Amino acid sequence: MTTIKDVAREAGTSIATVSYVINGKVGEVSEATRQQVMAAIARTGYRPNITARNLQSSQTKLMGYAWHDIRHGQMNPILDQFTYLLAQSAEAAGYHLLTFTHNDDNWEAVYHELIRTRRVDGFVISNTKQDDPRIAYLMRDGFPFVSFGQANPDWDFPYVDTDGAHGVYVAVNTLIGLGHKRIAMVGWPEGSLSGDARLRGYRRAMQEAALPVPSVYVQRGEQLEQTGRDALRLWRALPPADQPTAVVAVTDLIAIGVITEAKAVGIRVGHDLAVIGHDDVPLAQYLDPALTTIRQPLDAISRAVVAMLHPLIAGEPLAYRRDLVVPQLILRQSHG
Repeated sequence: MTTIKDVAREAGTSIATVSYVINGKVGEVSEATRQQVMAAIARTGYRPNITARNLQSSQTKLMGYAWHDIRHGQMNPILDQFTYLLAQSAEAAGYHLLTFTHNDDNWEAVYHELIRTRRVDGFVISNTKQDDPRIAYLMRDGFPFVSFGQANPDWDFPYVDTDGAHGVYVAVNTLIGLGHKRIAMVGWPEGSLSGDARLRGYRRAMQEAALPVPSVYVQRGEQLEQTGRDALRLWRALPPADQPTAVVAVTDLIAIGVITEAKAVGIRVGHDLAVIGHDDVPLAQYLDPALTTIRQPLDAISRAVVAMLHPLIAGEPLAYRRDLVVPQLILRQSHG
Protein backbone atom coordinates (compact mmCIF):
# COMPACT_ATOMS: atom_id res chain seq x y z
CA MET A 1 0.00 0.00 0.00
CA THR A 2 1.30 3.41 -0.97
CA THR A 3 2.29 5.61 1.98
CA ILE A 4 3.02 9.28 2.46
CA LYS A 5 6.72 8.40 2.44
CA ASP A 6 6.35 7.01 -1.08
CA VAL A 7 4.71 10.25 -2.21
CA ALA A 8 7.48 12.35 -0.65
CA ARG A 9 10.13 10.19 -2.38
CA GLU A 10 8.31 10.47 -5.72
CA ALA A 11 7.88 14.24 -5.40
CA GLY A 12 11.40 14.84 -4.10
CA THR A 13 10.11 16.68 -1.04
CA SER A 14 9.86 16.10 2.69
CA ILE A 15 7.03 14.19 4.34
CA ALA A 16 6.03 17.42 6.08
CA THR A 17 5.61 19.16 2.73
CA VAL A 18 3.35 16.38 1.48
CA SER A 19 1.33 16.63 4.69
CA TYR A 20 0.89 20.38 4.21
CA VAL A 21 -0.47 19.83 0.72
CA ILE A 22 -2.83 17.00 1.75
CA ASN A 23 -4.26 19.05 4.62
CA GLY A 24 -4.73 22.16 2.50
CA LYS A 25 -2.17 24.34 4.27
CA VAL A 26 -1.47 26.34 1.14
CA GLY A 27 0.43 29.05 2.97
CA GLU A 28 3.19 26.59 3.91
CA VAL A 29 4.25 25.66 0.35
CA SER A 30 4.58 27.36 -3.01
CA GLU A 31 2.12 26.69 -5.80
CA ALA A 32 4.83 24.96 -7.83
CA THR A 33 5.61 22.61 -4.95
CA ARG A 34 1.92 21.92 -4.40
CA GLN A 35 1.51 20.96 -8.05
CA GLN A 36 4.60 18.77 -7.79
CA VAL A 37 3.16 16.91 -4.79
CA MET A 38 -0.29 16.56 -6.38
CA ALA A 39 1.30 15.04 -9.48
CA ALA A 40 3.22 12.56 -7.28
CA ILE A 41 -0.01 11.62 -5.49
CA ALA A 42 -1.66 10.94 -8.82
CA ARG A 43 1.25 8.83 -10.09
CA THR A 44 1.51 6.72 -6.94
CA GLY A 45 -2.25 6.35 -6.41
CA TYR A 46 -1.91 7.46 -2.79
CA ARG A 47 -5.13 7.79 -0.75
CA PRO A 48 -4.90 9.84 2.47
CA ASN A 49 -5.99 8.20 5.72
CA ILE A 50 -9.13 10.21 6.43
CA THR A 51 -9.47 8.89 9.97
CA ALA A 52 -5.94 9.94 10.87
CA ARG A 53 -6.46 13.38 9.35
CA ASN A 54 -9.68 13.87 11.30
CA LEU A 55 -8.02 12.85 14.56
CA GLN A 56 -5.23 15.34 13.99
CA SER A 57 -7.74 18.12 13.39
CA SER A 58 -9.86 16.99 16.38
CA GLN A 59 -12.81 16.47 14.05
CA THR A 60 -14.46 13.28 12.90
CA LYS A 61 -16.47 14.87 10.07
CA LEU A 62 -19.41 12.86 11.39
CA MET A 63 -22.80 14.20 12.43
CA GLY A 64 -24.67 11.92 14.82
CA TYR A 65 -28.38 11.23 14.30
CA ALA A 66 -30.50 8.88 16.39
CA TRP A 67 -32.73 6.76 14.17
CA HIS A 68 -36.31 7.49 15.18
CA ASP A 69 -38.29 4.99 17.19
CA ILE A 70 -41.58 3.88 15.64
CA ARG A 71 -44.24 2.11 17.66
CA HIS A 72 -45.64 -1.16 16.41
CA GLY A 73 -48.35 -0.58 13.81
CA GLN A 74 -47.29 3.00 13.12
CA MET A 75 -45.13 4.58 10.44
CA ASN A 76 -43.28 7.84 9.97
CA PRO A 77 -42.43 8.33 6.28
CA ILE A 78 -41.55 11.98 6.90
CA LEU A 79 -38.68 11.17 9.25
CA ASP A 80 -37.60 8.35 6.93
CA GLN A 81 -37.34 10.86 4.11
CA PHE A 82 -35.70 13.47 6.35
CA THR A 83 -33.00 10.99 7.38
CA TYR A 84 -32.12 10.32 3.74
CA LEU A 85 -32.06 14.02 2.82
CA LEU A 86 -30.05 14.85 5.95
CA ALA A 87 -27.38 12.35 4.88
CA GLN A 88 -27.24 14.01 1.45
CA SER A 89 -26.99 17.50 2.94
CA ALA A 90 -24.28 16.40 5.37
CA GLU A 91 -22.17 14.91 2.58
CA ALA A 92 -22.57 18.04 0.48
CA ALA A 93 -21.07 19.95 3.42
CA GLY A 94 -18.13 17.54 3.77
CA TYR A 95 -19.59 15.38 6.55
CA HIS A 96 -21.04 11.89 6.86
CA LEU A 97 -24.08 10.93 8.91
CA LEU A 98 -23.57 8.45 11.74
CA THR A 99 -26.95 6.94 12.59
CA PHE A 100 -27.50 5.11 15.86
CA THR A 101 -30.35 3.87 18.01
CA HIS A 102 -31.28 3.99 21.68
CA ASN A 103 -34.29 3.34 23.85
CA ASP A 104 -35.88 5.40 26.59
CA ASP A 105 -33.73 3.74 29.26
CA ASN A 106 -30.23 4.17 27.83
CA TRP A 107 -30.35 7.27 25.63
CA GLU A 108 -28.10 9.32 27.93
CA ALA A 109 -25.42 6.62 28.09
CA VAL A 110 -25.40 6.42 24.28
CA TYR A 111 -24.98 10.16 23.81
CA HIS A 112 -22.37 10.35 26.57
CA GLU A 113 -20.29 7.58 25.00
CA LEU A 114 -20.38 9.17 21.55
CA ILE A 115 -19.22 12.48 23.02
CA ARG A 116 -16.60 10.94 25.32
CA THR A 117 -14.99 8.90 22.54
CA ARG A 118 -15.17 11.82 20.08
CA ARG A 119 -17.07 9.72 17.60
CA VAL A 120 -19.07 12.69 16.28
CA ASP A 121 -18.62 16.43 15.91
CA GLY A 122 -22.24 17.28 16.59
CA PHE A 123 -25.76 15.90 16.76
CA VAL A 124 -29.01 16.37 14.89
CA ILE A 125 -32.14 15.82 17.02
CA SER A 126 -35.62 15.09 15.65
CA ASN A 127 -39.00 13.91 16.87
CA THR A 128 -38.76 16.40 19.73
CA LYS A 129 -41.18 16.94 22.58
CA GLN A 130 -41.84 19.21 25.54
CA ASP A 131 -39.09 18.92 28.19
CA ASP A 132 -37.08 16.83 25.73
CA PRO A 133 -34.30 15.27 27.87
CA ARG A 134 -31.87 14.99 24.93
CA ILE A 135 -32.04 18.70 24.25
CA ALA A 136 -31.69 19.54 27.96
CA TYR A 137 -28.66 17.22 28.21
CA LEU A 138 -26.86 18.67 25.17
CA MET A 139 -27.61 22.22 26.29
CA ARG A 140 -26.00 21.51 29.68
CA ASP A 141 -23.04 19.77 28.09
CA GLY A 142 -22.48 22.53 25.55
CA PHE A 143 -21.99 20.00 22.76
CA PRO A 144 -22.94 21.21 19.24
CA PHE A 145 -26.41 20.17 18.07
CA VAL A 146 -29.32 21.39 15.99
CA SER A 147 -32.88 20.17 16.30
CA PHE A 148 -35.46 19.46 13.63
CA GLY A 149 -38.36 20.47 15.83
CA GLN A 150 -39.03 22.66 18.84
CA ALA A 151 -39.27 22.11 22.58
CA ASN A 152 -39.94 24.43 25.51
CA PRO A 153 -40.47 28.04 24.34
CA ASP A 154 -38.10 29.40 27.01
CA TRP A 155 -35.21 27.09 26.02
CA ASP A 156 -32.57 28.79 23.90
CA PHE A 157 -31.23 26.25 21.43
CA PRO A 158 -30.79 26.11 17.64
CA TYR A 159 -33.60 24.52 15.69
CA VAL A 160 -35.24 24.34 12.27
CA ASP A 161 -38.92 23.47 12.02
CA THR A 162 -41.92 23.55 9.72
CA ASP A 163 -44.41 26.32 10.43
CA GLY A 164 -47.24 23.83 10.80
CA ALA A 165 -49.61 26.39 12.29
CA HIS A 166 -49.31 28.54 9.18
CA GLY A 167 -49.73 25.54 6.87
CA VAL A 168 -53.00 24.43 8.47
CA TYR A 169 -54.19 28.05 8.67
CA VAL A 170 -53.82 28.33 4.89
CA ALA A 171 -55.53 24.96 4.36
CA VAL A 172 -58.56 25.88 6.49
CA ASN A 173 -58.88 29.26 4.77
CA THR A 174 -58.85 27.45 1.43
CA LEU A 175 -61.79 25.35 2.59
CA ILE A 176 -63.59 28.44 3.91
CA GLY A 177 -63.07 30.07 0.53
CA LEU A 178 -64.87 27.12 -1.07
CA GLY A 179 -67.89 27.78 1.14
CA HIS A 180 -67.32 25.27 3.95
CA LYS A 181 -68.55 26.33 7.37
CA ARG A 182 -68.49 23.02 9.27
CA ILE A 183 -64.80 22.12 9.26
CA ALA A 184 -63.36 19.52 11.63
CA MET A 185 -59.82 18.44 12.45
CA VAL A 186 -58.12 15.22 13.52
CA GLY A 187 -55.00 15.86 15.58
CA TRP A 188 -52.48 14.00 17.67
CA PRO A 189 -52.79 13.51 21.45
CA GLU A 190 -52.45 16.69 23.47
CA GLY A 191 -48.83 17.59 24.24
CA SER A 192 -47.43 16.91 20.77
CA LEU A 193 -45.55 20.08 19.84
CA SER A 194 -46.11 19.87 16.09
CA GLY A 195 -49.62 18.51 16.51
CA ASP A 196 -50.64 21.30 18.86
CA ALA A 197 -49.12 23.90 16.52
CA ARG A 198 -51.20 22.59 13.60
CA LEU A 199 -54.31 22.68 15.77
CA ARG A 200 -53.57 26.33 16.63
CA GLY A 201 -53.56 27.14 12.94
CA TYR A 202 -56.96 25.48 12.57
CA ARG A 203 -58.49 27.34 15.51
CA ARG A 204 -57.06 30.67 14.37
CA ALA A 205 -58.56 30.36 10.89
CA MET A 206 -61.94 29.31 12.26
CA GLN A 207 -61.95 32.13 14.82
CA GLU A 208 -61.06 34.78 12.25
CA ALA A 209 -63.91 33.55 10.04
CA ALA A 210 -66.29 33.61 13.04
CA LEU A 211 -67.05 29.91 12.50
CA PRO A 212 -68.02 27.74 15.47
CA VAL A 213 -65.78 24.89 16.61
CA PRO A 214 -67.88 22.46 18.67
CA SER A 215 -65.67 20.32 20.89
CA VAL A 216 -66.69 17.22 18.94
CA TYR A 217 -65.15 18.73 15.79
CA VAL A 218 -61.64 18.29 17.23
CA GLN A 219 -60.67 14.64 17.57
CA ARG A 220 -57.27 13.36 18.65
CA GLY A 221 -55.52 10.04 18.25
CA GLU A 222 -52.28 8.21 17.53
CA GLN A 223 -50.51 8.17 14.18
CA LEU A 224 -52.72 5.45 12.77
CA GLU A 225 -55.06 5.11 9.81
CA GLN A 226 -57.68 3.89 12.29
CA THR A 227 -57.64 7.29 14.01
CA GLY A 228 -59.10 8.89 10.89
CA ARG A 229 -61.70 6.15 10.49
CA ASP A 230 -62.81 6.48 14.11
CA ALA A 231 -63.15 10.26 13.83
CA LEU A 232 -65.38 10.09 10.77
CA ARG A 233 -67.56 7.41 12.37
CA LEU A 234 -68.10 9.68 15.36
CA TRP A 235 -68.99 12.68 13.19
CA ARG A 236 -71.45 10.62 11.14
CA ALA A 237 -73.34 9.88 14.34
CA LEU A 238 -74.18 13.59 14.61
CA PRO A 239 -77.42 15.00 13.15
CA PRO A 240 -76.97 15.60 9.40
CA ALA A 241 -77.07 19.38 9.83
CA ASP A 242 -74.15 19.19 12.27
CA GLN A 243 -71.89 16.79 10.39
CA PRO A 244 -68.63 18.34 9.08
CA THR A 245 -68.41 18.95 5.35
CA ALA A 246 -64.62 19.24 5.45
CA VAL A 247 -61.80 17.66 7.47
CA VAL A 248 -58.17 18.63 8.00
CA ALA A 249 -55.93 15.86 9.33
CA VAL A 250 -52.67 16.30 11.19
CA THR A 251 -50.99 13.78 8.84
CA ASP A 252 -51.65 12.10 5.51
CA LEU A 253 -51.94 8.69 7.16
CA ILE A 254 -54.83 9.87 9.32
CA ALA A 255 -56.37 11.62 6.31
CA ILE A 256 -56.21 8.29 4.45
CA GLY A 257 -58.19 6.77 7.32
CA VAL A 258 -60.88 9.44 6.86
CA ILE A 259 -61.02 8.76 3.12
CA THR A 260 -61.15 4.98 3.59
CA GLU A 261 -64.05 5.23 6.02
CA ALA A 262 -65.86 7.72 3.78
CA LYS A 263 -65.66 5.35 0.83
CA ALA A 264 -66.87 2.45 2.96
CA VAL A 265 -70.11 4.29 3.75
CA GLY A 266 -70.67 5.79 0.30
CA ILE A 267 -69.42 9.35 0.92
CA ARG A 268 -67.80 10.86 -2.17
CA VAL A 269 -64.54 12.52 -1.11
CA GLY A 270 -64.05 15.74 -3.04
CA HIS A 271 -67.81 16.08 -3.54
CA ASP A 272 -69.69 15.28 -0.34
CA LEU A 273 -66.67 15.68 1.93
CA ALA A 274 -63.46 17.67 1.52
CA VAL A 275 -60.30 16.19 3.04
CA ILE A 276 -56.85 17.76 3.45
CA GLY A 277 -53.83 15.97 4.91
CA HIS A 278 -50.39 17.06 6.05
CA ASP A 279 -46.89 15.98 4.91
CA ASP A 280 -47.38 14.98 1.22
CA VAL A 281 -46.12 11.43 1.58
CA PRO A 282 -45.32 9.73 -1.78
CA LEU A 283 -48.59 7.76 -1.70
CA ALA A 284 -50.73 10.91 -1.45
CA GLN A 285 -50.73 11.71 -5.16
CA TYR A 286 -51.79 8.18 -6.10
CA LEU A 287 -54.90 7.98 -3.95
CA ASP A 288 -58.35 8.13 -5.51
CA PRO A 289 -59.07 10.96 -5.29
CA ALA A 290 -55.53 12.31 -5.04
CA LEU A 291 -54.95 13.86 -1.63
CA THR A 292 -54.71 17.61 -1.17
CA THR A 293 -52.06 18.05 1.49
CA ILE A 294 -49.56 20.36 3.16
CA ARG A 295 -46.02 19.60 2.00
CA GLN A 296 -43.09 19.94 4.38
CA PRO A 297 -40.03 21.17 2.41
CA LEU A 298 -37.75 18.49 3.86
CA ASP A 299 -34.93 19.14 1.41
CA ALA A 300 -34.74 22.79 2.48
CA ILE A 301 -35.07 21.79 6.14
CA SER A 302 -32.24 19.26 5.96
CA ARG A 303 -29.96 21.80 4.28
CA ALA A 304 -30.85 24.43 6.88
CA VAL A 305 -30.09 22.00 9.74
CA VAL A 306 -26.63 21.20 8.35
CA ALA A 307 -25.94 24.86 7.54
CA MET A 308 -26.69 25.72 11.17
CA LEU A 309 -24.72 22.83 12.69
CA HIS A 310 -21.55 23.39 10.63
CA PRO A 311 -20.60 26.76 12.22
CA LEU A 312 -21.48 25.43 15.69
CA ILE A 313 -18.96 22.62 15.18
CA ALA A 314 -16.38 25.18 14.05
CA GLY A 315 -17.04 27.29 17.16
CA GLU A 316 -18.42 30.18 15.13
CA PRO A 317 -21.39 32.37 16.14
CA LEU A 318 -24.74 31.78 14.46
CA ALA A 319 -26.49 34.50 12.50
CA TYR A 320 -29.80 33.05 13.71
CA ARG A 321 -30.79 30.18 16.01
CA ARG A 322 -34.41 29.60 15.01
CA ASP A 323 -35.67 28.92 11.51
CA LEU A 324 -39.34 28.28 10.73
CA VAL A 325 -39.77 27.03 7.17
CA VAL A 326 -43.11 27.75 5.49
CA PRO A 327 -44.86 24.65 4.09
CA GLN A 328 -46.77 24.53 0.81
CA LEU A 329 -50.41 23.57 0.23
CA ILE A 330 -50.50 21.04 -2.61
CA LEU A 331 -53.91 21.21 -4.30
CA ARG A 332 -55.22 17.95 -5.73
CA GLN A 333 -58.74 16.49 -5.88
CA SER A 334 -59.70 15.48 -2.35
CA HIS A 335 -60.63 18.98 -1.17
CA GLY A 336 -63.18 19.45 -3.96
